[in-house]
Amino acid sequence: MILSCQNISKSFGTDEVLRDVSFHIEANEKAAIVGINGAGKSTLLKIIMQKEQPDSGEVVLAKDATIGYLAQHQDISGDLSIYEEVLTARGDVLEMEQRLREMEGQMDRLSGAELERLLDSYHRMNHEFERLGGYTYRSEVAGVLKGLGFSEEDFEKKMGELSGGQKTRVSLGRLLVTKPDVLLLDEPTNHLDVESIRWLENFLLNYRGAVVIVAHDRYFLDRVVTKVVEIFQHKGFVYEGNYTAFARKKAKVREDLLKQYYNQQREIRYQEEVIAKLKSFNREKSIRRAESREKMLEKIERLEKPTEENTDIHIVLEPNVTSGNDVLAASHLAKSYGDRRLFSDLSFEIKRGERVALIGNNGTGKTTILKMINGLVEGDGGSITLGTNVHIGYYDQEHQVLHMEKTIFEEISDAYPQLNNTKIRNVLAAFLFTNDDVFKRIGDLSGGERGRVSLAKLMLSDANFLILDEPTNHLDITSKEILESALNQYTGTVFFVSHDRYFINQTATRILELTGETLVNYIGNYDYYLEKRDELTQIYVPETAQAAGAGQDVAAAAESAPAAKTDWQQQKAEQARVRKIMNQLKKAEERIEELEKEIAEIDEACALPENATNSAKLNELGTRQEKCRLELESCYETWEELSLLMENE
Repeated sequence: MILSCQNISKSFGTDEVLRDVSFHIEANEKAAIVGINGAGKSTLLKIIMQKEQPDSGEVVLAKDATIGYLAQHQDISGDLSIYEEVLTARGDVLEMEQRLREMEGQMDRLSGAELERLLDSYHRMNHEFERLGGYTYRSEVAGVLKGLGFSEEDFEKKMGELSGGQKTRVSLGRLLVTKPDVLLLDEPTNHLDVESIRWLENFLLNYRGAVVIVAHDRYFLDRVVTKVVEIFQHKGFVYEGNYTAFARKKAKVREDLLKQYYNQQREIRYQEEVIAKLKSFNREKSIRRAESREKMLEKIERLEKPTEENTDIHIVLEPNVTSGNDVLAASHLAKSYGDRRLFSDLSFEIKRGERVALIGNNGTGKTTILKMINGLVEGDGGSITLGTNVHIGYYDQEHQVLHMEKTIFEEISDAYPQLNNTKIRNVLAAFLFTNDDVFKRIGDLSGGERGRVSLAKLMLSDANFLILDEPTNHLDITSKEILESALNQYTGTVFFVSHDRYFINQTATRILELTGETLVNYIGNYDYYLEKRDELTQIYVPETAQAAGAGQDVAAAAESAPAAKTDWQQQKAEQARVRKIMNQLKKAEERIEELEKEIAEIDEACALPENATNSAKLNELGTRQEKCRLELESCYETWEELSLLMENE
């Protein structure tokens, strides 16, 4: 064990953040800390780094272990270049190298015993210099910077000239080259493109040290971590496995609790019916048996129905107008900026009901394509044609029109006056605006917060063709899952750009990759894209594939394309079957809640004085209640059957 957090508690005033959080990290273990925004993840990292003091509990670091920390926001300035700034992280090696050069200069001037002593010191220091990577550290620095998306031309840029995102990448580079025994990373994938994230994944997978990561990039967590610490309702819960394993186990725990609750409700209803039946016989023996059952029923510890943060928040997207089957046709698009050509002769189509992800490296022109479709950027050539009854809803943080003088609540309520307060608050809560946050002025919000308000407005619009540019930026994992669920149930069409591979995997039915100034089409989600990328790139972008060393046979790859499409169709059919079961399960749960509520209301109606003496009314209520109970019993059985089906998936 290299790091241990023992019963960490922390409050800020009356706001409790962490309560008795405990977990440990083994040497070389890769772990994630997850939780909703504001759960206390970054606070926990600061406590580990002794930048914050806990109210109680302690952090124990193994003896002589080193620790490094990447905060979310960096404030680095000065006249050093990017390369020089990262190089300073190896100050120990730089000083040692300087001392070795000085020793070498002295050797010509010394002789005898003095020279022997100098040579002895030189050899010892040279051995330590080699052990610390003194002969490779400059190439390592260059490799890390290139991996994080900097070109060699960027190496000479001054720190004072960089954006916030670039400074964060430099800080990450500084940290990685120091190679501490424990790495603490707070949102390390922010400001990285997909290729840089893949590089960081491989770096961390092969890293000889422990890594603790706070991140909203679920695909990244899936690839890197083997343990998840969830901060939920102030407490810490530890799950072994990657993020998907954690999500599955957490869902299973909730499902088991729901099953126990429904089974107990079923047993209680059954016992109550038996008691009522026994009492109706009006015999002394039967009444005694009924009273015995009543005492037994009173001793049962009633289970509460399990709840979870934000489970009551659902965004329902449903366009008022159905578009034609042909939603978008782009033909022979071309665009250059000066001498820099982004793409030429791009053609693609989007059909109704598709959810198409546009991916590619930074600077390839993805956002430009979205802006061309929306008429915000004029192309150099080609045409864009919208289908019949297509109404676009466009999300772009730079171009969404918000009223700076209004509050967040007013922005939504004025745009959609038909919505009640509860609906507005639920939608805003899904985008991380809760309690008094909804009364903040738009003009006082950060860029990310304004982007979330814009996304909330768009989700409520009547558009049937959503065009989204990085919609998951500034959302926590729970909000991403709410958005994913909304898009997956959406009957309109979606075209989006995103770096969030998990989001792409969950929502996309097709992927267009912009690479080598052309588009490669993948009929499936991100997992399918990864599986088929090499062979389809070989077909459609052969020059790029050959440059990357992909030596596959083009004809064989082309022959496999129909089979790949068949595989995808089977996969989609299976996904549709599972979704159908999940929808039926959800409907059963909702009907159970409705029936339970109706039975309780009938009980209250029977107790009213005006009904208690009205035999006709009591018979009517009793008949209605019996009908509800029979249906409730059937719903319980349906719920159990569907749950069993889901367990076997």
